[in-house]
Amino acid sequence: MTSTRLPPPSPNQPPAGHLFVPRPDPLPELHAAQIRRMDPTGQRTALFDKKNRDCARVGDIMMVTPRRGGEPFAGVLMSIRRAGIDTSILLRSQLTKLGVEMWFKLYNKNVAGIEIIKRRTWRARRARLTYLRKPKHDIGSVQEYVFAWKRTRNVLTSKAATAAAAAKSKAKKDKKKA
Repeated sequence: MTSTRLPPPSPNQPPAGHLFVPRPDPLPELHAAQIRRMDPTGQRTALFDKKNRDCARVGDIMMVTPRRGGEPFAGVLMSIRRAGIDTSILLRSQLTKLGVEMWFKLYNKNVAGIEIIKRRTWRARRARLTYLRKPKHDIGSVQEYVFAWKRTRNVLTSKAATAAAAAKSKAKKDKKKA
């Protein structure tokens, strides 16, 4: 009795007599299309991309601004959950001496902006900074960092003060020309 050996099946072809034909997974394409629709400029994707040197890292102080009437929330970035369109971040801050943690979806249409207030001075040695929950390591309120950041960006100055300063500088220039 002689046995005949069949050639091994090609990786692209299903085994003989098999009804299932493998198809490419549609979810990665769907997630990429959703991300392109929710983040047309690509700024948020770049802000949390591991390949970007200036990306946000755990330990940074960040501020999330909601789109409709909510108050901005600033806190320490405790963890980043990278999951395609469901990418989210966990921020921790202190409100009235009580620790508050909030999850924010990165591609949520109700989030108007995500900004880095202050970068961590050294590299965090963990992916999730859960030890910040302990009183020994808790940073506390980050409001002083937010106010300093706003001062450097001239966010706290009023429009009238800005207009007066512009008029004053214009008057100085006119005086020098005369």
